[in-house]
Amino acid sequence: MMDNRINNHPVLSVDEKSDFITFNFNGKKITAKSGEMISSALFANGIHVFGHHHKDNSPQGIYCANGQCSQCLVLANGIPVKSCIVPVEKNMDVRSLEGLPELLKDDEIVKKGMKTPVINTRVLIIGGGPAGLSAAIELGLMDVKCIICDDKQDLGGKLSLQTHNFFGSIRDCFAGSRGMDIGYNLTSKVKKDENLEIWTDSPVVGVFVDGLIGVVKNGRYVLVKPDIILITTGAREKTLAFPGCDLPGVYGAGAFQTLVNRDLIKPTEKLFIIGGGNVGIIAAYHALQAGIDVIGLVEALPNCGGYKVHLDKIKRMGIPIYTSHTVLKAIGKNHLEKVVITRIDDKFKPIKGTEKNFEADTLLIAVGLSPVDELKKQAEVFGLKTYAAGDADIIAEASAAMFSGKIIARKILIDMGFNVEIPPEWNQMVEILRSRPGPTKKTNHSIPKDKEIYTVMHCYQEIPCNPCTETCVLQSIKIKDKSIMGTPNFEGKCLGCGRCVSLCPGLAITLVDKKYDYSKKTARIMIPWEMPKNSIKVNQILSTTDIEGNIIGEGKVIAIKTSEWQNKRQLVSIEIPYKDTDKVVNIRIKKAVIENIPKSCEILDDKNIIICRCERVTKKEIVDYIKNTGTKDFNAVKAALRVGMGACGGKTCTELVMRIFRELGVDLKDVEVNVERPFTQEIPIKSFLNDGDNK
Repeated sequence: MMDNRINNHPVLSVDEKSDFITFNFNGKKITAKSGEMISSALFANGIHVFGHHHKDNSPQGIYCANGQCSQCLVLANGIPVKSCIVPVEKNMDVRSLEGLPELLKDDEIVKKGMKTPVINTRVLIIGGGPAGLSAAIELGLMDVKCIICDDKQDLGGKLSLQTHNFFGSIRDCFAGSRGMDIGYNLTSKVKKDENLEIWTDSPVVGVFVDGLIGVVKNGRYVLVKPDIILITTGAREKTLAFPGCDLPGVYGAGAFQTLVNRDLIKPTEKLFIIGGGNVGIIAAYHALQAGIDVIGLVEALPNCGGYKVHLDKIKRMGIPIYTSHTVLKAIGKNHLEKVVITRIDDKFKPIKGTEKNFEADTLLIAVGLSPVDELKKQAEVFGLKTYAAGDADIIAEASAAMFSGKIIARKILIDMGFNVEIPPEWNQMVEILRSRPGPTKKTNHSIPKDKEIYTVMHCYQEIPCNPCTETCVLQSIKIKDKSIMGTPNFEGKCLGCGRCVSLCPGLAITLVDKKYDYSKKTARIMIPWEMPKNSIKVNQILSTTDIEGNIIGEGKVIAIKTSEWQNKRQLVSIEIPYKDTDKVVNIRIKKAVIENIPKSCEILDDKNIIICRCERVTKKEIVDYIKNTGTKDFNAVKAALRVGMGACGGKTCTELVMRIFRELGVDLKDVEVNVERPFTQEIPIKSFLNDGDNK
């Protein structure tokens, strides 16, 4: 078996002290890190196909790596489990799920029932991500007893996957710090507060009319009776349906970041990405940091919706961006082998003759997020005192989720009768953090003409961010009206310290030194660098690029500076022609991608496009049923075709089915939506039963 672990990362520390264990997969002994998820251990050993579906023998692998879908089912010691959320154990017997699992024999089932305990608390916080942790800290300060439930083994939510520096305000939401560090700091504060009881590995699975909340706490079903419920369950990824979308190797950006940034596993050699929002763009950057070749990124809209500074930094690295394009199909037998893209018109229809194909072994889908709000809806129907914060309320950046958690906590305290207030500037700040990027300037006029040492701000779009203004000891970097929503300007003197270069979340600041060469033939610029160690070396000649990745000329690496205050970011000094000082923004190390234009591309239909992954229901089956019956009821489709009746409970396919209704001209307001009932996810029978340890 091969070892696909990452041993060289510019930000993450490679753990060389982990205990390794062995377990069996389909009768073969393989090695894993103790405690890592089964799916991660399989990927580390080059195994991407975990089994085959009982309906059509299609290969199955991971999709969400977050416990939301059921693509990664395996048998672990005879029990069907989602391999992405079950830790591997020494000598565990893991087998592919070929067909349907056999039911356990009567003598293997514990028959004695267990009285379900009921636990009271003032506030139940469902979700231990940025919003939930921030709210818990605020409530704990007022000695409010809370239980925090999270379905993962560790708190932090998606913060633990974010290796990049955050935008926003330094003082209000840790801007300039890396997401994983923010998660660690918030978690540490929560763990120190005795008012906050933490239940990890404890998914909340149902809300009931009597105000009781079902929780599977460490494998045992319990009921919680809270005075107040706070939903901070975050978001799940949206998906797309196209031929081959169900192949192993096609999965969500969150799954990719889980493998790479949490588990330090290199899951791919050649990566292609769908989606030009922040999630897709950041995933591309994270891939480069892990030494993965990013073949390209497609975006259906004429412009990418992510922050321009995020987009610019992957353009500078040489990643091709195809706007007004989409993926036509994914090709492969048991795993993805090729991706075919096409240009689309203003109605998002493919333009014949514009197809290109690329060899790729992984295709990431990053086309937006939907709130995980099933529990919130249930609680509201039953009239329970319920609040929501973060993505479960409004989809936005993690910085906004943290701030909304603080605000909602204050609202809860006020409703409890505490003498606290919500400062007006808090509401203003959260609206700014949730706002879309503002207009983009064509140029930045802050380049000084009379100075020899200065910074150039390559930040042309209005986004909420202020680390550069806060870190400059001379206060020479300013944003108009002292807002964090604007573009920064350099005005004044520069010490040449490079702190702003090191802290800028967008890697959008360069430091110019024209005193480097008094003959004015060359100059020195300092750029930020976050690629793997030894990806560049002193005295190396490299191509230099402008803000959007266009080649300007060549530069020579003359120094690479590393220190603790740079927070794992290197500062690279480059000697360049004097005339290029204000144009050069970065260097390129990635080779150009070769596009292949197919001679022909067959007309595609809906026949083999999988919509429901669990039950393997195609788009054509759903379209035909809706057309033939005239139904506007999701539940009728569900009853007839089993759409949404698989192990994921419709979490992956519901939105796709609603999209089909819309494509067929049905107003979604007229569609009877899918009825969701407890339990919101699968629960092993043994969670309700006494195994002899409970009396």
